[in-house]
Amino acid sequence: MSNKTILRYTANQRTNHWLVAILFFMAGLSGLALFHPSMFWLTNLFGGGPWTRILHPFMGVLMFVFFLGLVFRFWRSNFFIDNDWKWLRRIDRVLVNDEETVPAVGKYNAGQKLLFWTLLLCMLGLLLTGLVIWRAYFSHYFGITTIRWAMLLHALAGFVLILSIIVHIYAGIWIKGSVDAMMHGWVSRAWARKHHALWYREVESQDPPERPVTKKG
Repeated sequence: MSNKTILRYTANQRTNHWLVAILFFMAGLSGLALFHPSMFWLTNLFGGGPWTRILHPFMGVLMFVFFLGLVFRFWRSNFFIDNDWKWLRRIDRVLVNDEETVPAVGKYNAGQKLLFWTLLLCMLGLLLTGLVIWRAYFSHYFGITTIRWAMLLHALAGFVLILSIIVHIYAGIWIKGSVDAMMHGWVSRAWARKHHALWYREVESQDPPERPVTKKG
């Protein structure tokens, strides 16, 4: 047992996350390929234009389904508490790595919670508008005006989602230890105490799981 590390993500949670990530890139690249002629060359990644049009909506639906898995796992940890609003008012201190003067937060800080709900709204928007413009199965149930609005909103939701994921990736790299947590599941106690003090205290009050020992040689 290690007295220096804490389990942040289980193997199932990490697998769920990376499945969503893979499907996001696949759906995103295929969506960009269909968005504008200048990016149509991306269809080569999926076997050409016809296959891209066929696969894109299925990848989008799968992404939404697996993202729901993350929602069911983490929604309770993403409700705002009083300290989150105080944290937002002190965001300037967070940006200069002065978290000692910032209110303690739980498993996720206010920025992560905002991202969580933004992603959920974007995913819902993409799913609903995507169904409206899915020519093979659903678009014939809607009028041309509805389809045009759905296409516009679909593109807007996709744009916001891509920007949000860019922020997510940047923040994960910027906060050293975050990527490793999603790769291996464990974080140091010092990391947890510094970035998520309320969560650290909660974990410390329970019996933490033992980190498996890897034998060498």
